[in-house]
Amino acid sequence: MTILDYIALCLFGVLWFAFAWITGRSRIFARTSLTQAMAERRRQWIMNSLGRDLKMIDTQIMSGLQNGTAFFASTSILAIGGCFALLGATDQVDAVFKDLPFIVQGGRTTFELKVFVLTAIFGYSFFKFGWSYRLFNYCTILFGALPMADEARRDPEGAARAAELAIRMNIIAASHFNSGLRALFMSIGYLGWFASPYLFMATSLTVFIVLLRRQFFSEARLALIESPPPAP
Repeated sequence: MTILDYIALCLFGVLWFAFAWITGRSRIFARTSLTQAMAERRRQWIMNSLGRDLKMIDTQIMSGLQNGTAFFASTSILAIGGCFALLGATDQVDAVFKDLPFIVQGGRTTFELKVFVLTAIFGYSFFKFGWSYRLFNYCTILFGALPMADEARRDPEGAARAAELAIRMNIIAASHFNSGLRALFMSIGYLGWFASPYLFMATSLTVFIVLLRRQFFSEARLALIESPPPAP
């Protein structure tokens, strides 16, 4: 590995940390992030559920959150398996790389090190998705403990406390889900390292900019922040 490889790897880590820090703030760039805006919508959803006894829609939402988390956890496991398969085919991959003019050769050891780091990234995402799935399961139990509409009207403070507990668990679960998803996104930028450290820095920066744009300058964010247009 060269000095440029270490610089590219450090840049990758800094961008990952910076994006996690930026999206975790309540406001940055004088804007609320998409993640923070959705956290407020989660709060509104669970608070609104206190006013209705029939919660089939709410349980469907919970099921969808859990199923989505389980899907990405399974995807991370498959990606880890692919990395181990790649380690077993190091000689074949090295032979292919030698025929490509734009690939910077670093040797077998460097290639295996890159694959090990990629495996660690997917392992991190799996643990995040696995913990998120469990927290969503806890949230489902807390949601089931919410009082019915009549009881909530008799004891609004107690109902609000129970709802706030479910809200906090849901937001924490979503935070871990976002961390796992962030790892998968950043792994796309990491793939550039297999070609060259220059491409590694370029792809990492590109992924960082794309994710930042989605959080602060996307149409999805505008749909949550801006008030709906008046009816004609």
